[in-house]
Amino acid sequence: MSESNTIAASTADQNGAVPGEPVKKDENSRRGNWGNQIEFVLTSVGYAVGLGNVWRFPYLCYRNGGGAFMLPYFIMLVFCGIPLFFLELSFGQFASLGCLGVWKISPMFKGVGYGMMVVSTYIGIYYNVVICIAFYYFFLSMTNLLPWTYCNNPWNTPDCSGVVSSYQLNASLANATSSLVAGVSEVVNRTKRTSPSEEYWKHYVLNISDDIGNFGEVRLPILGCLAVSWAVVFLCLIRGVKSSGKVVYFTATFPYVVLTILFIRGITLDGAINGIKYYLTPQWQKVLDAKVWGDAASQIFYSLGCAWGGLITMASYNKFHNNCFRDSIIISITNCATSVYAGFVIFSILGFMAHHLNVPVSEVADHGPGLAFVAYPEALTLLPISPLWSLLFFFMLILLGLGTQFCLLETLVTAIVDEIGTDWIIKNKTVVTLSVAIAGFLLGVPLTTQAGIYWLLLMDNYAASFSLVIISCIMCICIMYIYGHRNYFKDVEMMLGFPPPLFFKVCWRFISPVIISFILIFTVIQYKPITYNDYVYPGWSLAIGFAMALSSVVCIPIYALYKISKSPGATFRERLKAACRAHPKWGPALQEHRTGRYAPMASEDTVEARPLKERDELKEEQKEKEKEKEEGKEKERKDEISLTIQGSNGSTNTHNNPNPSA
Repeated sequence: MSESNTIAASTADQNGAVPGEPVKKDENSRRGNWGNQIEFVLTSVGYAVGLGNVWRFPYLCYRNGGGAFMLPYFIMLVFCGIPLFFLELSFGQFASLGCLGVWKISPMFKGVGYGMMVVSTYIGIYYNVVICIAFYYFFLSMTNLLPWTYCNNPWNTPDCSGVVSSYQLNASLANATSSLVAGVSEVVNRTKRTSPSEEYWKHYVLNISDDIGNFGEVRLPILGCLAVSWAVVFLCLIRGVKSSGKVVYFTATFPYVVLTILFIRGITLDGAINGIKYYLTPQWQKVLDAKVWGDAASQIFYSLGCAWGGLITMASYNKFHNNCFRDSIIISITNCATSVYAGFVIFSILGFMAHHLNVPVSEVADHGPGLAFVAYPEALTLLPISPLWSLLFFFMLILLGLGTQFCLLETLVTAIVDEIGTDWIIKNKTVVTLSVAIAGFLLGVPLTTQAGIYWLLLMDNYAASFSLVIISCIMCICIMYIYGHRNYFKDVEMMLGFPPPLFFKVCWRFISPVIISFILIFTVIQYKPITYNDYVYPGWSLAIGFAMALSSVVCIPIYALYKISKSPGATFRERLKAACRAHPKWGPALQEHRTGRYAPMASEDTVEARPLKERDELKEEQKEKEKEKEEGKEKERKDEISLTIQGSNGSTNTHNNPNPSA
């Protein structure tokens, strides 16, 4: 092989070009690409692996049959999670556009993209508040003694009972009185005990009010941490994927280092095995319970971040021929494996705490903010050098949260920039990022008040619940049945060099939409009004919650009606067809990839036909024109030869003889 061929093959490999295809630049210089494929994979892992993997999955697992829950969980991963993940990645990568621009595939459904933006906005607002509280705990852990260790603080109540003091007391009592004290302790623990970490969370960190409508004052320390959190997110995204792609080398990998450290420390503690047994012991009878399957499907769906718009956005910065099929499998499995691994970390520590309190693991197990900011911090106070373990734990939560928050913000910014699309806004994308970050900070201020935790949980339960399921279902229907599954399969084959495997074709068309519909039905049937501990939310707040949920879904019919009304056609049916038809600009972004049915007509030298002309493309066009000229000259030469031959037979000299028959 010659040196030039070796270099060409090397370049093709780096660009992800399809084997055997001519080497192409494959670089979207106007919009930008990931620096390399590792950046995309790490960013997507950081996006999918979030706080829910640590504070929701382990709780769902033990509540739904321990190890038996893994069966429906992995079945849902195979038949719903990975196919939907691959669908969204291929969708964004093919068009190289964000969650709004991709709907050139069928303009009537652009409301789905707006719905994704609304969902990402809601999640981005409250998610960063959770991160800022983790920042707050991280800063407070920089001390010799964790402030939630004992009950001798001004914010504590007479009901407070610390696990450290109880353990030390029990260790020092004589054997003769131990049984009596243990009995009294058990009664106190089961009836009146509130932990110092719980009182620290409620009365000091939140200074929680008695009602969702009673905002009280802004908690200035939390507000300051919220500003820090948004500043960190903005600085990491200041140059878009070029800067965030470098940051994720740390933010996406270091949580695994911390998880491993906490896991090794956890399994060496007394009672850790009991906690892990409680987490994993299978209760096979629960596999027959529909609720278990519903929880498994919901956890897979929400954990992977489907229908948020983030997957489409991140994939849009890939090079056209990147193997997103491989990436979707790697990222999905990594996400689920992380959830299982985090369960060992959480329950080893909770088993240790239950052992010292002499109570079942179920009494110390919790989920959500209760696990992250009450149960686990309380367990850490039992460890030697507890501030160190606390620092590591909250630093891990911060990094897990930031990985998701990066993609949420980039989703909104990319959608805005792609939609406007002018040279000015592309060059000044940093201004858009800063504007969105400032808006997110201001909208998050009410969540830092004394009623903030009520609003945070309301948004978490309603803003991104059944609306995501509806958005995802409509997306599947649009791509597979409106645009056409055959068209989409050809698009994927054109991009990857091979068609989607038969299994994914079947899942996209039939199985995944059915599972999504099942999740929606399950969500509706299992609906219960939200509560927080003993607080029951009033009806007006639940109405606000449903309004938030519907605000993203309602974008779909409103935009569809608008698009139909603006489409050409004499009848409603004609307008409907026109609104569903793919836009002329739909397809690969770079001219070099617009081949086959996406190739522009020879006479179409317009912006629509040639959206992104570059120097290399112009050179190719020039060569084609020169070739056409040469072919034209060759044809003229052949005509002249033909005339000469005819003249030698006398047929071309008839003008010299007015009467050829004479």
